[in-house]
Amino acid sequence: MSLSIRNQIAGTVTAVTAGEAMAAVKVRLDGGQEITAAVTADAVKDLGIAAGSPVTALVKATDVALATGPVEGLSIRNQIPGTVADVVAGPAMASVKVNVSGGGLTAAITADAVGALGLAAGSSVVALIKATEISLRTA
Repeated sequence: MSLSIRNQIAGTVTAVTAGEAMAAVKVRLDGGQEITAAVTADAVKDLGIAAGSPVTALVKATDVALATGPVEGLSIRNQIPGTVADVVAGPAMASVKVNVSGGGLTAAITADAVGALGLAAGSSVVALIKATEISLRTA
């Protein structure tokens, strides 16, 4: 299956906390980072997601925000440190490729944000991703 989602990072499920409709799935990415994905309880059941399951975390580039350091006082729990590898900016939007341990992420952000944050190759950043914006694919 081919997808337009560029951000596809492999990992292993470490825990599943199921609720009535939704579940919080903790995943250790191959680079060692821990993330949480909020998926439906039906998806957990249908896909057979359990501790030890290999999964791929899928995130659209438009769902990745960037900060110049860790952010406190924020409901976004997924904060992945990395280094900017490349910035391609147009008049309105930019594509920022970020190297993270175990792979890479792409963030689609405004060109204004690139300028305001001073992003360039080599810049240290933190990728911020809401748990509800992470989809999981099983092997």
